[in-house]
Amino acid sequence: MADRSFLDWPFFEARHREWADALEDWCALNLPVDHRDVDGACRALVADMGKAGFLKPTGLAAGEVFDLRTLCLSRETLARHDGLADFAFAMQGLGMGAISLFGSPEQRAWLDKTRSGTAVSAFALTEPGSGSDVAATAMSAEKVAGGWKISGEKTYISNGGIADLYVLFARTGEAPGARGLSAFLLPADTPGFEIVSRIEVIAPHPLAHFRLTDAFLPDSALIGTAGKGFAQAMAVLDVFRPSVGAAALGFARRALDEALARVQSRRVQGAPLSDLQMVQGHIADMALGIDASALLVYRAAWTRDTGAPRITREAAMAKLHATETAQKVIDTAVQLFGGDGVRTGEMVESLYREIRALRIYEGASDVQRVVIARQVLGGAL
Repeated sequence: MADRSFLDWPFFEARHREWADALEDWCALNLPVDHRDVDGACRALVADMGKAGFLKPTGLAAGEVFDLRTLCLSRETLARHDGLADFAFAMQGLGMGAISLFGSPEQRAWLDKTRSGTAVSAFALTEPGSGSDVAATAMSAEKVAGGWKISGEKTYISNGGIADLYVLFARTGEAPGARGLSAFLLPADTPGFEIVSRIEVIAPHPLAHFRLTDAFLPDSALIGTAGKGFAQAMAVLDVFRPSVGAAALGFARRALDEALARVQSRRVQGAPLSDLQMVQGHIADMALGIDASALLVYRAAWTRDTGAPRITREAAMAKLHATETAQKVIDTAVQLFGGDGVRTGEMVESLYREIRALRIYEGASDVQRVVIARQVLGGAL
C-alpha cells in the first residue's frame, strides 16, 4: 500500500482527503483495465469515471475555479493504479481547459458532456514543424463570412481518432509569432477534418496525426478573442503542468511499492535483499526523491488554489523535478528486480514505458529548465 501520510500535510483540507479516499476505493475495484483495445478502454474509462462523478474536477461550471489540488490528487491516485486511467482523466481536463477558462456560455455546454463522461475531448497544439516552439504554429485560420476557414496539420494529438471535440490552435495573423494565434472548438464531425494516421508509442495511448482542409467553423467556434490563443494555451498549461508531475509521482510511488515488496521477499545468500546496505541506499534515495516531488507538486497546486494568478515557476519546477525523479525511481526499481524487471507483463516494466513520455509532453524537461531560469533571472533583476 502506497504511503498516504502526505495527505496530512497542511496543503490539504478535509475535502481533499475525502476525495482521495473515495477515488482510492473506486480504483481498487475498477483498475487496472484491459489495455488490449486501447481506444475502447479509453472510451470506457471516460464513461465509467464520469458516471462515478470523478471527472467533475476536469472542468468548471459557471462561477467555479479549478481545484488544482484535487486534480493532482486524482492524477497521482489514478497513475498509481493504471497509467491509461490517468491518461483518460487528464485529457478530459486538458482538452477542455481553454473552454473552462475562456469559453462562451454556448461552448461551456460541452463541459456537461465531458465532465459526465459522455464526450471525449482533445487538446490540439503540436504540429509536425512545431512542438515546444508554439509560436511556430503553421495551421491557418482565414476569416470568411460567418466564420473561419481552417487548414493545416496537427500531430501527436492525445485522444486523436476517438475524441468527440478538439480545442485547436491556428494562426489568425493579428501579429507575428505567438501574438497571431487563436483557439477554436472543433467538433470531430466537422467536414474537412481527417485523421491522417494513428501513432503507436511505447506505452499505448490513442494518438493521431490529423489534417484540416478548408474546414469551416462558425464565429461561435472562436474561443475568447482572436490573437489570444498563445496566452490561452499557456494559461491552460499553467494549470495542468503540475498535474503531470502528480501523475509521475503516482508512477514513482507504485515503483517504490513494487521495489519494497521485491527486496523484502527476494533472498540472496539466505537473507532478504533489503538487508544489503546498497539496496537500503537505493530505497532511501527513492523515498527522498518521491517526498521532494510531492512537496513541489502540492506547493504549486496550493499556491494556485489560494489565489496566485499564475504559477509559471512553481508549475515548471513541479513538472521537471517530479518527472525526472520518477524516471530515476522507476529505473532503480527495474534494477532491483533484475531480469524480471525487463520482462513484459511486470509492473515495473510497464511503469518504465509509461514514465518516459511525461518528460516530453506539456513542455519537455529542457524547456522547463529554460522557464525556471527566466523566472529566477527575472526576479533577480
